[in-house]
Amino acid sequence: MSIKTIFLDRDGVINKEINYLYKIKDFEFIKGVFTACKYLQNLDYKFIVITNQSGISRKIYSENDYQIITSWMIKQFNKNDIDLLDVLHCPHLPNTNCNCRKPKPGLLLEAKSKYNINMKNSWMIGDKEADIIAANSAGITNTILVKSGHKINETDSNAKYILESILQSSQVILS
Repeated sequence: MSIKTIFLDRDGVINKEINYLYKIKDFEFIKGVFTACKYLQNLDYKFIVITNQSGISRKIYSENDYQIITSWMIKQFNKNDIDLLDVLHCPHLPNTNCNCRKPKPGLLLEAKSKYNINMKNSWMIGDKEADIIAANSAGITNTILVKSGHKINETDSNAKYILESILQSSQVILS
């Protein structure tokens, strides 16, 4: 049986955007992220975080640094009774010809295969057009671009919805 999933970008959607976040002390959750996820979890959605982390290839932080902050983040979700099904990341530089760095759909397709995800009933919530392009390429048409991260061009977006932050997702994801 296939599942429905909310794919979340990390920086700018889950936490406040800072360049190359890898220290727990600098990690600040976006207001309302747990409230929104609790609502969505009650609608039987699973959560997978899909994040580009080029700071690893840039040697700003290590894979181990990334794993430490990711483990801590997962624990914060668990403390709020929210289960993350998985956290997938691309450690490559933007100019690398990998298939896992958004806007390419590699990580989304990996998750689809690994967890038998129904992409038509799933959503992507991101803060950059690259998130939306990756989702569309993977067969996800339900997309939300949030303004809580990067500056976005609302007139030139393929997102289905543009919202202030993940907190407003309960206004558009109803079942």
